[in-house]
Amino acid sequence: MLILAIAALSSAHASTPEPVHAAAAHNEALVRKAFTDWSTGNGTVFALLSPDVVWTVHGSGSVAGTYKGVEAFLKGAAAPLTGRLARPLVPKVHAIWAVGDTVISRFEAESVTTGGRPYRNQYVWIFRMEDGVVVEAEAFLDLAAYDKVVAENTAR
Repeated sequence: MLILAIAALSSAHASTPEPVHAAAAHNEALVRKAFTDWSTGNGTVFALLSPDVVWTVHGSGSVAGTYKGVEAFLKGAAAPLTGRLARPLVPKVHAIWAVGDTVISRFEAESVTTGGRPYRNQYVWIFRMEDGVVVEAEAFLDLAAYDKVVAENTAR
């Protein structure tokens, strides 16, 4: 019985199509380049979003929830913060992992608020990708730090 189980696992592993690994590598490269472009001021990760992306911000802060569509996400979750920053966020990637159609990034980002104070936060974003674009995203970050910036700074 044990030999049959091992044989089944071996044949299942052997039949894993190579394109799954190629797709993961391709998706990881796309996300890594987008973060590199963002960190050098030559673009943003948001360029990878499908117009119909479903983005969930986890937690209990003011922007926690699910946004349907890139415009809803940018207006409802990104703009309240970025509008209170004196300059764009600059990310520093700690790690990016890809498995199948999922890419996970762990990074920190910093800027200066319109009130002149530093803003720093750590993030984990989980992207599900199809055909090179993000169709679902989940974000984990310190929402208390986000809310503090929004509450204590004037929008530009």
